Amino acid sequence: MAWNEPGGNGKDPWSGKGGDQGPPDLDEVVKKLQDKFGGIFGGGKPSRGDGSIGGGSGPGSKSIGFLVGIAVLVWLASGIYIIDAPERGVVLRFGAYHETTPPGPHWHIPFPIERVIPVNVDQITSFRHKAQMLTRDENIVDVEFTIQSRIQDAADYLFQDRDPDKTMRDATETAVREIIGKSDLDFILTQGRGAIADRIKVGAQGLIDDYKAGLMITSLNMQPAKPPEQVKSAFDDAIKAREDKEKLENQAEAYANDGVPRARGEAARRIADASAYKDRVIAEAEGDASRFLAILKEYEREPKVTRERIYLEAIESMLGQTSKVMLDTAEGGGNSLMYLPLDKLIQGVEQGRVGRGAASSNTESSRAPVETTKFRNVDRTRGVR
Repeated sequence: MAWNEPGGNGKDPWSGKGGDQGPPDLDEVVKKLQDKFGGIFGGGKPSRGDGSIGGGSGPGSKSIGFLVGIAVLVWLASGIYIIDAPERGVVLRFGAYHETTPPGPHWHIPFPIERVIPVNVDQITSFRHKAQMLTRDENIVDVEFTIQSRIQDAADYLFQDRDPDKTMRDATETAVREIIGKSDLDFILTQGRGAIADRIKVGAQGLIDDYKAGLMITSLNMQPAKPPEQVKSAFDDAIKAREDKEKLENQAEAYANDGVPRARGEAARRIADASAYKDRVIAEAEGDASRFLAILKEYEREPKVTRERIYLEAIESMLGQTSKVMLDTAEGGGNSLMYLPLDKLIQGVEQGRVGRGAASSNTESSRAPVETTKFRNVDRTRGVR
């Protein structure tokens, strides 16, 4: 029967007194404990009746205090920890998440109150995902992806999801099925690989964030998709035809980029030539008109003199460039006096001698004055007769 139940007579099992005596004295309990420990270590004496403790300052009490102090210091020092650069420290207090510490030295309340879990947030993990997917145009295609990820939030990675790696795999597969199911087979097999990979990465990351898995996809690469084996040859021909089309388009574009500027330059050059020709013809026409008007004025004042001057200028312009002159000796020209330019004839003969030792082109050019001289001599002889 309990001491405070009816019939227990209100006796306190600790003090042996009745229940009406009140709770035990705390000072008396402490004195009893001190007496027991003092007797065990042999450094103290039983407490006196007046409440004082004898021998409390003995060597045993000092040793106990020193050992207790060292133990406390060691316990406190065990709370010092260092987090490396690629890690984050997740601090747990009484088993619950408390905080996340950055790299560097830190201190936490030692065990069993707090403990620290270091998590490497820079380590890259990768996995492959390969499956057959159904496209929007109801074709089956074999796709393969390589996904790389790292821990983004250490606390979420440890406590928010039971298996964050599996969550990421499931989220990636869900995003792949959704994006591939909304795309045509031709787009997947040709130029849509990069766009599809980006869309899958965004969709998978959104699902991972919704589940608070604490992971971040750093890269998602899509390998070249393959059609089913039954129609692989036909798709290979289609892909080759598209590649030829792109090649021809690039060649045509390169030709256009080269031909258009060249044609524009040629057009500009011809326009400039035409403009210069126009200006030259106009200037010549204006000059001829001005010269004709000037001659007309002179002709109106002195017609005979002007006619003779025009005749002489015409004869000079025509005969000045010729090396042969034919004279009519039958009609009173027998007594005509011939002018012989001896200095030029001698100069031509000397040039012919010097040019004999030169190249064939120079030799041919040097013979012209000599032949001209011979023809003039023959003509002169005919004129004298």
